Amino acid sequence: MQEEESLVRRAQQRDEEAFTQLYEAYFDKIYRYVALKIGNKTEAEDMTQQVFSNALQSISSFKWRGISFSAWLFRIAHNQVVDYLRKKSKQATALLDESLVSSDSNPQLVAEHRLDIEQLVLATKQLTETQREVVSLRFAGELPIAQVAKVMGKSQGAVKALQHSAIVALRKSLLLAEDNERD
Repeated sequence: MQEEESLVRRAQQRDEEAFTQLYEAYFDKIYRYVALKIGNKTEAEDMTQQVFSNALQSISSFKWRGISFSAWLFRIAHNQVVDYLRKKSKQATALLDESLVSSDSNPQLVAEHRLDIEQLVLATKQLTETQREVVSLRFAGELPIAQVAKVMGKSQGAVKALQHSAIVALRKSLLLAEDNERD
C-alpha cells in the first residue's frame, strides 16, 4: 500500500514511469472486470484503455480518503461499463469470448471450456445486477471485500451477503444445467 501511494504521488506529479507501473499493476484486473461485465473482448480492451486514459487525465484530483487507488480505478471502470451498457441496451451482447480462458491444444478440453463459459455466462445473467457486480469485482477484478464495499458504496456485510447469495444461485443454476445435460 505504501508503494502504491508513492507511485500515485509520483504519477500526480506527471512521472510517466510511475503511471506506467500503476497501469501494469492494474490493467489485467480492470480488463477482466470489464470483459466479464460486457462480454466482448475487443470492446473490453478499448474500454480498459479508456479507463486508464481517464485516470491519467484526472489523477491530480485523486485523494487518499479511505479509498485505495485500485478502488478508484474500478469506480471509473464501473461508470464506463454503465455508460456502455446504457448505449447497448437494445442490442444483444456477445457471449464472453472463450479466449479469456487459457487455451489448450486438446480439442476436447477447448470444447469443454467453451461450454463451461457459456453455462457460466447464462447462469450469471440470472443473478441480480448487484450480485453480478459483486461477482465481477471479487472474482474478475480480484478485489478484497473491503474494496468491493467501497466501490459499490455498500457495507462489507452487504457485500458478503450478496456474494454468498450469488454463489448459491450460480451453484444451483450450474447444477441444474449439468442435470439437464445428463437427461
